[in-house]
Amino acid sequence: MDLEPYRSFVAELAERSGDLIRPFFGASPDELGIEIKADETIVTRADRGAEELMRRMIRARFPEHGIAGEEYGEERPDAEFVWSLDPIDGTISFASASPLFGTLIALLQHGQPILGAINQPVLRQLCIGDGETTTLNSKTIRVRQTPRVADATLLITDLLHVAKYQDGPAFEALMRDVKLVRTWGDCYGYLLVASGHADIMCDPAMNAWDIAPLIPIIRGAGGVISDWQGADANGAKSTIATTSQALHDEVIRRLNP
Repeated sequence: MDLEPYRSFVAELAERSGDLIRPFFGASPDELGIEIKADETIVTRADRGAEELMRRMIRARFPEHGIAGEEYGEERPDAEFVWSLDPIDGTISFASASPLFGTLIALLQHGQPILGAINQPVLRQLCIGDGETTTLNSKTIRVRQTPRVADATLLITDLLHVAKYQDGPAFEALMRDVKLVRTWGDCYGYLLVASGHADIMCDPAMNAWDIAPLIPIIRGAGGVISDWQGADANGAKSTIATTSQALHDEVIRRLNP
């Protein structure tokens, strides 16, 4: 299957949504129009505006395709091709003027993600993966080789979420054994793993629109991604991404004693 037309369209979605999001970065809460959603997460004018824009572009270019987005739900979810959209993954970081956020875009065929993108509009970094190759600003990137847990840099979005959703003591033990732990999280942590700047990225609780784009990106860069217990990441509710199968197996074993 020739993915090039879809890859080019992903870049268009990223560019246009990024142009909308960028002026809001560093704005005041009033300018952002911050609201608390029913699930107690926050949303801004930039989140909603970016998703609305991408939905309009998809409907115009691929009217037969489905769409599933964080802010506005599903359209034609049974279509062969469905676009998954998270306009701002890491809205707390975005609203706090931290660049550790990004726009997540995926294209799924028959429910399987075949193309994924992370776009950081402030740093102007666009990462696209198809499960075999991953690029960052059109340059091919690969994970680095870190076979030992003791040499690994571990990233996580929120340390307090682990004990709420997974085995907290097991994760604390893993943190003690790695070389470095940082909360460079949300989708940007996966970009760092894919581009060879970190080794383990953990999220104990995830949504479908968060995970779908990450799978072709991590795999295309030579990494491994699963849920917290080592099962298929597609459709999961948690994720672990690492740089190799050996490291992944060891991390999963330690997290699930």
